[in-house]
Amino acid sequence: MVIERDLYLNQLISHRHNGMVKVITGIRRCGKSYLLSRLFKKYLKDEGVDDEHIIEMAFDDFGHREYRNPEVFYNYVKRCINDGRMYYLLLDEVQLLDSFVDVLNGFLYMKNVDVYVTGSNARFLSKDIVTEFRGRGDQIHVFPLNFSEFMTAYQGGKEDGWAAYLRYGGLPPVVLQPMDEDREKLLHSLMDETYLIDVLNRNRIKNDTEFGELFQIMASNIGGLTNPQKLSNTFKSVKGVSISPTTLKTYIDYLSEAFLIEAANRYDVKGKKYISTPLKYYFTDLGLRNVLLNFRQYEETHLMENAIYNELRLRGWNVDVGMVVVNSRNEQGTSERKQLEIDFVCNKGSKRCYIQSALSLPDREKMQQEINSLHRIDDSFQKIVVVGGNVKPWMDENGILFLSVYDFMLNPESVS
Repeated sequence: MVIERDLYLNQLISHRHNGMVKVITGIRRCGKSYLLSRLFKKYLKDEGVDDEHIIEMAFDDFGHREYRNPEVFYNYVKRCINDGRMYYLLLDEVQLLDSFVDVLNGFLYMKNVDVYVTGSNARFLSKDIVTEFRGRGDQIHVFPLNFSEFMTAYQGGKEDGWAAYLRYGGLPPVVLQPMDEDREKLLHSLMDETYLIDVLNRNRIKNDTEFGELFQIMASNIGGLTNPQKLSNTFKSVKGVSISPTTLKTYIDYLSEAFLIEAANRYDVKGKKYISTPLKYYFTDLGLRNVLLNFRQYEETHLMENAIYNELRLRGWNVDVGMVVVNSRNEQGTSERKQLEIDFVCNKGSKRCYIQSALSLPDREKMQQEINSLHRIDDSFQKIVVVGGNVKPWMDENGILFLSVYDFMLNPESVS
């Protein structure tokens, strides 16, 4: 089955011939190689580029092992270039090429070579890989399938599809498994034999048990505010283990560098300033989050919030967790300050929007609770409440738009 990844394909197309190394990054098994070797190559051929002007190399192919030598590979490419027309260099698992940064920078001096690369080990997955290309790296970051892409491969309705998406996530090889037990088995295998091993080996972590337990704690706390000190206290009280906040912060950074989790900063909307701690952390793929907990904690409220966060990031928004400080009086007449939360403050260039995630709005009291913080924002940017289940879009008298999670997730223009 072909799953189209038009969002990323269009990015590759628009970045052609820009004189930079196009570096396709993302969590392992999210479809980077498929994007480059299948979808982008097909586009080039449909545009009339012949096979002689597409130079491919999969460095993880045992038959290509001799080309992992930088001298051998560099000379091979030079021999393939026989005229002044543009050549497209599509390299998969490029981290297996020795001295690959120097080799790729060398290709940039060839005016008729356009370079595209993917990689899948922990070093290549790290967020700072593009800087190694000395300012000439152009990153295209690939996420697992979003819900819209997921539904193109799911045999069923959107309600059942949404439940499956929240449970098993959007890693393409998992999505394409025929049975639920196959999906769970593959997720267990990927977590134990791919993701954890990569991070542990790359960072030479010796306390792998504590590292794994930290990962589980963060999985059980998606959408919750946390910081290294709070986590250190949890280890001390629950596990009876002393781990310093500094060590825990380092571990969290390792998980972030491998794109397994992502931090959302807190932002004071009225004060227009960031609050350094605590932060919220979201998982790049919900299937990996769930398998960490052996599918025991299925809180749809938090999973939906995580899915909305990922969708916003995939659409190119910078996403913070918002808060509004209000002064009020309690029942005793004493003045008190309250912090009202806004799930997501989203920025993209000059655009901004505010989004609340609400699994259900059973009554007016719950609705007021969800929109109270939005009412306290005194600007004209778009304000949206995303509601679980099937609800028709509507707007209240204050201009707050209510959308079903299906309308939000399936329509890329749902946030204007």
